[in-house]
Amino acid sequence: MLPVDLKQRASSLAERLGISLGELIRRSLEAALRGNSGEVREDPFFEDRAVYAGPVPPNLSADHDEFLYGEDRNDDP
Repeated sequence: MLPVDLKQRASSLAERLGISLGELIRRSLEAALRGNSGEVREDPFFEDRAVYAGPVPPNLSADHDEFLYGEDRNDDP
């Protein structure tokens, strides 16, 4: 059920860890599902409203240093 490359990499990791492939898969699934209720959540970066909730300036990506540091980092001293 696993793609050949994924199974080979997983088998190699399991061998290095000294566990069976089945145990590696069980641990991986447990870690992936821990604390996940199954709901699809928004990306935490976009979920964070504490940093800035206002409109984004149209030149933000071009002039991000000015917005972040209050200066134009592209100017050489």
